[in-house]
Amino acid sequence: MHQGVALVSAAPRPAPHLVILHGDTLPPGHERIDADPRLASVRYATADRLAEVLPGAHALFVWDLFSTAVVAAWPKADALRWVHAATAGVDNLMFPALVDSDVVVTNSRGVFDRPMAEYVLGLVLSFAKDLHGTRDLQRDRVWRHRETEPIAGRRALVIGTGPIGRAIAAQLAAAGMTVEAAGRTARTGDPDLGDIVAATLGSGGPDLGDALPRADYVVVAAPLTDATRGLIGARALSLMKPAARLINVARGPIVDEGALVRALRDGAIAGAALDVFDTEPLPEASPLWDLPGVIVSPHMSGDIAGWRTELVRLFTDNLDRFLRGEEPRNIVDKRRGYVSGP
Repeated sequence: MHQGVALVSAAPRPAPHLVILHGDTLPPGHERIDADPRLASVRYATADRLAEVLPGAHALFVWDLFSTAVVAAWPKADALRWVHAATAGVDNLMFPALVDSDVVVTNSRGVFDRPMAEYVLGLVLSFAKDLHGTRDLQRDRVWRHRETEPIAGRRALVIGTGPIGRAIAAQLAAAGMTVEAAGRTARTGDPDLGDIVAATLGSGGPDLGDALPRADYVVVAAPLTDATRGLIGARALSLMKPAARLINVARGPIVDEGALVRALRDGAIAGAALDVFDTEPLPEASPLWDLPGVIVSPHMSGDIAGWRTELVRLFTDNLDRFLRGEEPRNIVDKRRGYVSGP
């Protein structure tokens, strides 16, 4: 039984009230949600008004992707049974009062797997083939022949063994790379990833201390939890090859940005591609904008054409399950902070 699953009931319930927390845009096709006769009401709120509309609500759709408004409005959640996040990571919802409650949390696991895997492969190719350098030279009208690196036979370490990490590993392996993975615990014989090391340092068993020195590319694809916050810090970076590159498409706080800046300036690693940061948007004063060998992108690795529609499709499927009293998809293990399982 999943922790906090209180949605399945044989007893009839009154029509529920739904709240949609949104930012600058509403979910595409929201009119179909509004017109669902099984709902007593659909209320919309931005972060500053969430506390006003949350009383009496039975379900909350967090469409404002990385909002932290729920924690402030939580004391008004007097009837809430289900929260659905339009993201894969739910670290912004894992505050103690929600974790300790009976409210079920679901996420958007499955929407971003393949797009993020393609994005990571593109970053690896950009590093190996110096595509960003070619673009810079073209901008300056400079003709400079260079030799580039192969990716076939190079080693990648993927930190995170959920669906996104597995999709990344499969994509890199298909391109000819040797892939190793790090997960919550070390284990052998995984059907997709083989032997997995623990995503820890100094655990006494196979862990990042063994895997980092072998990797040409280190890809962070793990959820942000107490265990992963600051995981890639000075010690981890010191174990990487001087020619290695770090790619982070997970959450900014998994990487110690100060330690990363020092490692890049000192030449301890060759480069980094960062799609996520401690503070987003990345402040103009951040040295990461200008450091050589750094690719900065604005938290877009999973956002392909149609991604918003896919997020709403997943939510409406879960809404149907909620209204039928069935168990929803993608139930988050609130103690771990992610959906358990491969």
